[in-house]
Amino acid sequence: MASIDNLLVSLFVDEVVGGFIVTVPPGHVGCIYDIFRGVIKNVWYPGMHFKIPIIHRVKLFNAQLIEYTISKDVAVKDNKEIMGDEVINAVTSDNKFVAVEATVLIKLDTERLPEIWQNIGENFVSKVVRPVTRSRIRKVITNHTLIKSLSTDRSEIEDEIKHELRESLTPHGLFVDNFYLSSLTPVDGNPGEVIDLPMIEQPVLAKTEQEIIDNRTISGNMTRSNT
Repeated sequence: MASIDNLLVSLFVDEVVGGFIVTVPPGHVGCIYDIFRGVIKNVWYPGMHFKIPIIHRVKLFNAQLIEYTISKDVAVKDNKEIMGDEVINAVTSDNKFVAVEATVLIKLDTERLPEIWQNIGENFVSKVVRPVTRSRIRKVITNHTLIKSLSTDRSEIEDEIKHELRESLTPHGLFVDNFYLSSLTPVDGNPGEVIDLPMIEQPVLAKTEQEIIDNRTISGNMTRSNT
C-alpha cells in the first residue's frame, strides 16, 4: 500500500531528451523547484513539459482520491509517510474504551500543492494528516456513549468526524471526500493505563495498621488477665 497510495509518489519524474522534457502521467501533478527561486507557484498537469536542466527539478504527487486506512494491518513504524494508521483507541462519554478502524478518502488540492510543499514539506502525512485524524476521531467519540456508538449513532459519528476532518485539513490543502467507520470494538480497561501503585497499596497498609492495633489490644487484655 505504501508504494501505491503515497501522496508523494517520487522525487523526480522521468526525464527524456537530455533533461529538457519531462512527462507527467495521468492522475498525477508535478511541482517545480527552481534552484534560484525556490518552489514555483504553477503546477504541471498530465502531459509533456519543458524544463531547464540542472536549474529545474520536478516532484510528482498523486492527484487521485486516496484511501487513508486506519486498521490493525497498518504498521506506521515501518513507514511514517504511509497513507494510513494503526487502530485508534478512544473513550466514550460513559468512560468506555473502543478501538476504531475506519477509512478516510482524501484528495490533494492540486492548485495549492506548491504551498503545501513549501510550508509543510514532504512529510505532511506524519506532520498533519495522522495527528489531525487521531485527534478529531477521539474528540467525536467522547460525545457518544458506548451503546449508541455501536448501534444507532454510527452514521451520525461518521458525519461528525467527516465534518471535523474537513474543517481541520482543508486549510492545509487536503480535501476530505468522505469518512467510513469499519468497526468500533469495545476494549476492556484503559489501553496504556498507568497504574497508581500508592492508591492500590493504601488499603493493604491500612488493614495492616489496624491488625497491629488489634494485636496490641489483645496483648494488653491478656496481660491484665494474667495479673
